[in-house]
Amino acid sequence: MAKLKTTFFCQNCGSQYSKWQGQCTSCKEWNTITEEVIQKPEKSDWKTSSSISKRVSKPLKINEIDTSEDARLDTSDQEFNRVLGGGLVPGSLTLLGGEPGIGKSTLLLQISLSLPYKTLYVSGEESQKQIKMRAERINPNTNNCYILTETKTQHIFKQIEALQPDIVVIDSIQTLHSDYIESSSGSISQIKECTTELIKFAKETATPVVLIGHITKDGHIAGPKILEHMVDTVLQFEGERNHVFRILRANKNRFGSTNELGIYEMQGSGLREVSNPSEILISQKDEDLSGNAIAATLEGMRPLMIEVQALVSTAVYGTPQRSATGFNAKRLNMLLAVLEKRAGFRLGAKDVFLNITGGITVDDPAIDLAVVASILSSNEDESLPKDVCFAAEVGLSGEIRPVQRVEQRILEAEKLGFSTIFVSKYNKITLKNTNIKVQLMSKIEDLVEFLT
Repeated sequence: MAKLKTTFFCQNCGSQYSKWQGQCTSCKEWNTITEEVIQKPEKSDWKTSSSISKRVSKPLKINEIDTSEDARLDTSDQEFNRVLGGGLVPGSLTLLGGEPGIGKSTLLLQISLSLPYKTLYVSGEESQKQIKMRAERINPNTNNCYILTETKTQHIFKQIEALQPDIVVIDSIQTLHSDYIESSSGSISQIKECTTELIKFAKETATPVVLIGHITKDGHIAGPKILEHMVDTVLQFEGERNHVFRILRANKNRFGSTNELGIYEMQGSGLREVSNPSEILISQKDEDLSGNAIAATLEGMRPLMIEVQALVSTAVYGTPQRSATGFNAKRLNMLLAVLEKRAGFRLGAKDVFLNITGGITVDDPAIDLAVVASILSSNEDESLPKDVCFAAEVGLSGEIRPVQRVEQRILEAEKLGFSTIFVSKYNKITLKNTNIKVQLMSKIEDLVEFLT
């Protein structure tokens, strides 16, 4: 038996120390360093006792590497494919994090049940009967998904060797433990060791592995920060538990863009893909209301029409309030200053509240013009036409600035039935034969003149 080795880890950032100390020198947190006993017995790698992979790696010229057989695997979920960049890459490691009860396990089980490939779903949190009960609600007729309830990595690799799956799903990485580490499941050393073993398996067999990760109260994935550096893709599943809509984002993606967005609706039979996000981001109302404006924005390659709501009222307590939900509060203050300076509106003694509907956060500067229009609409208590939308940035001198991919925004607005879209006159637009009127503006005074 090998000699026991004791080491100390910071439970907040994962830094390693040879002895205990009160404060972590990396993250400056106090009393987060704990002792973990590591035992490294004589061991061989997981693949030496199996026949899964026997190849020896050797250097190749980059133009000699063959990628023809490594096409992405279609997950049959268009929203999941979009966020990943087209599907799962063979040999990749994907980490999915989110709040408890948000639907992480439901999402991956739903994808596993619909895949045309042989899939192994490994759960360390639920029994096979519990998973079967949930699967019957989602997709009871499937023959490609295998369920394994196991937490020891050595046993999991034995079942993988026998089954030879095309995709492996682990729920969750914090429940796994390896015999080569003497600490408990969920500790930093266990997470690092188990992830390292899974990375070796994925890279050497070209099998994509998807991990579910718990998060801390601060919203970060539990465990060492190095976990997010080790994997290829980090996905975040967001949403309010009291609302039915869920948003899937990519915080890191080695094989695609991190700007893509996937939207789901939680139903009794699972998660429904929302192919037209504008249906949830624009409220359906029968009467005209002031303070509402529609903006054409982009999330990755996807155009979205979102509703901006503003409320301007007289300040009751002397000091005006400035509150923004889903929008940068500092940028709101900047736009209010532009209205004061360039358009002559006295908003310094008024409360201004701004809200982006649908529970999403938008940082696209192209919604500036819609924000200004909604503020002016609420201030004058005059509603905007329902078939009008905006796509332009507002500068500090009051000029209407151009935005990228404006033609894609115009086509999306036309498809959704809008009759007029306001854009900057400095945008180069080559569209012809469109049924939507493109209103060009150069300064914020043009918008004020139109609204009044």
